[in-house]
Amino acid sequence: MAPSKVWPALCGLSLVLLSGCASGLKTPATADVAASREAVESAGSSGAAELAPDELGSARDKMMRANQALAARDYQLARDLAQQAQADARLAQSKANSTKATNAADALQEDLRVLREELDRANK
Repeated sequence: MAPSKVWPALCGLSLVLLSGCASGLKTPATADVAASREAVESAGSSGAAELAPDELGSARDKMMRANQALAARDYQLARDLAQQAQADARLAQSKANSTKATNAADALQEDLRVLREELDRANK
């Protein structure tokens, strides 16, 4: 192929490749939004509504905004909000699990204290 015909072909190929890369940003973020929904539901069922209401509320708000962005075909915003919602939901779930573990440890310590007192009384 003559050099004068190679350059236009390469330019055309480059444009096709670049448009393919750019279109990745315009694909629907439905998987990200669905994952955020699952993360929020999981956090809610783990007790985060009572134990980490601020974090769960933030996750729900961002998930709702991600759904709105998805409906408006603003896929990059939808993806970003969905990822933020997932992070907030994981934080809410972790905080709820931590609070549950702390409460269980406190209850165990109280049970041990009561048992020690009973042992002390029995040994006197």
